[in-house]
Amino acid sequence: MKKLILTCLMILSVWGFVSAQSKLGTETEEQKKERMSWWTQNRFGMFIHWGIYALPARHEWVKNQERITNEDYQKYFNHFDPDLYNPKEWAKKAKQAGMKYAVITTKHHDGFCLFDSKYTDYKATNTPAGRDLIKEFVDAFRTEGLKVGFYYSLIDWHHPDFTIDQNHPQRPNDPKEYDKLNKGRDMNVYREYLHNQVRELLTNYGKIDIIWLDFSYPGENGKGEKDWDSKKLLAMVRKLQPGIIVNDRLNLSDYEDGWDFITPEQYKVTKWPEVNGRKVPWETCQTFSGSWGYYRDEYTWKDTKQLLVLLIESVSKGGNLLLNVGPTARGDFDWRADRSLASIGQWMSHNSRSIYGCTQAPEEFEVPEHSILTYNPETNRLYIHLVDYPLQNFRLPNYKGKIKYAQFLHDGSEVKITERYGHGTKEAENENDINLSLPVTKPNYEIPVIELFLK
Repeated sequence: MKKLILTCLMILSVWGFVSAQSKLGTETEEQKKERMSWWTQNRFGMFIHWGIYALPARHEWVKNQERITNEDYQKYFNHFDPDLYNPKEWAKKAKQAGMKYAVITTKHHDGFCLFDSKYTDYKATNTPAGRDLIKEFVDAFRTEGLKVGFYYSLIDWHHPDFTIDQNHPQRPNDPKEYDKLNKGRDMNVYREYLHNQVRELLTNYGKIDIIWLDFSYPGENGKGEKDWDSKKLLAMVRKLQPGIIVNDRLNLSDYEDGWDFITPEQYKVTKWPEVNGRKVPWETCQTFSGSWGYYRDEYTWKDTKQLLVLLIESVSKGGNLLLNVGPTARGDFDWRADRSLASIGQWMSHNSRSIYGCTQAPEEFEVPEHSILTYNPETNRLYIHLVDYPLQNFRLPNYKGKIKYAQFLHDGSEVKITERYGHGTKEAENENDINLSLPVTKPNYEIPVIELFLK
């Protein structure tokens, strides 16, 4: 994944600093909505960053950050032996956490492939692992009923024809040195390699639901649409997998169908993102900690409440959450990731109705104090997520006449609706406020949810 500053620049570009008037295809807005309906319904997925960078265990950009050469990086390839890799267990953990789809790094920026590509020897089948790890992943996750997505890095720090640029581990300190370093490298050769590998991924593994192509950084000593031949690449993707959903990192934001959803990374949006004044599909990708790949000594792990707020807030603004796991070099999940997934799963087991199929609440409903709203337009139910649990009386501003019934979502127990607070003392701010009478003891869920049946 790219550095945060590059992500922010990309987000600014997508959110209204470009003109998305042209189209590359003929799909209508209604057809696109139908194609993406499963994704907007499911809301919650698992990102998996896994590769030989799990061996140094100090960030998936370790080759870049420490400017490691191919020769010095080779030891990780030679020792990649994930003897504990069991994608069936991965899939069960994702499902139990309430996730509905998963996206795995088939190749990251270091160029190492988890799949058996005929276009390179730099792949899992040639390591001690000795097999196609992506095939096992696809089979396992499909068996559990999860949708399958592939991440594929447009960047490749290992390929001899990928030109050295500002993000390459062997980038020069003096910009004048780029031409000298790139003598003999040919992006035409690499571009063909890139297209061939994407074709393999979308041909050899059955139906693929999502593809993450990552990432573009146009400008001097950068790479963008022309370097990838993004229009041709996207056309091939759509032809091979007509129902697939594509992210927004091909540098085709000038075309309204050059992408399906935008991808704020490690970033909480303040409102539903818009392009040219229209709300667009979006998904925030986030980590449990500060790294995407396994990082043994990284300790800034989010707690369960923070992770749940990420999920709920994303849905409350019409978006999805793709939450990342970085498996270890032996192929299992970090114990801290397991703990978080289990905690999220415990909450989702009884509160997922406030997530699946939900979106931003209608504007007529004010957000009560210390809470987050989601809304299901099909059932006409409003969900109040109590981020900070109130003491007995919970005021709903201007909700009078709008609610038929209220209950806790986790157990279906009634929450009484009253118009008066305390012992007959009218304390509501105005006559259109109502009160919910809550138990003193907080329910045994990190963030309790109240389900409102609307009139």
